[in-house]
Amino acid sequence: MKKNPVEAVLGFAVLIFAGVFLFFAAGHVDVRPVDGYKLRASFSKIGGLEMGADVRINGIKVGSVTKIQLAPETYMAELEMTIKNSVRLPEDTVASIVDSGIMGDKYVRLDVGKSMKKIPANSRLNQTKPYKSLEDNVREFIFLSTKDDVKEK
Repeated sequence: MKKNPVEAVLGFAVLIFAGVFLFFAAGHVDVRPVDGYKLRASFSKIGGLEMGADVRINGIKVGSVTKIQLAPETYMAELEMTIKNSVRLPEDTVASIVDSGIMGDKYVRLDVGKSMKKIPANSRLNQTKPYKSLEDNVREFIFLSTKDDVKEK
């Protein structure tokens, strides 16, 4: 079998390009666990959220999900999150599980409240919203649009 030097050069160029891509990707991805304090929250539906998922406020990562388990008494999904020590959350903060896009991963979004009292470390977020799938949103939209039709008859 005859070796073509052009194929060898192209193969080498592809390997270099792949190496440069991995180098830049590794530098821009933050997959390290967050050091901080723990918070817990209960959800009726988490929609495939995984351990290690981000916890974000206004799109900025402030923590990560460190544990997911099923509560034996209530059958609710119990999440444990680690939040950066520099972020002290008000008591009326609301946690919800959302998608980062149509095909994206899920993460925990924190909607910060206005309370002056802060949540202590190792405590629980009392206000949560379950994950709403695309089907749930479509069903709600259809219900709201047909609700007016029913009233008119």
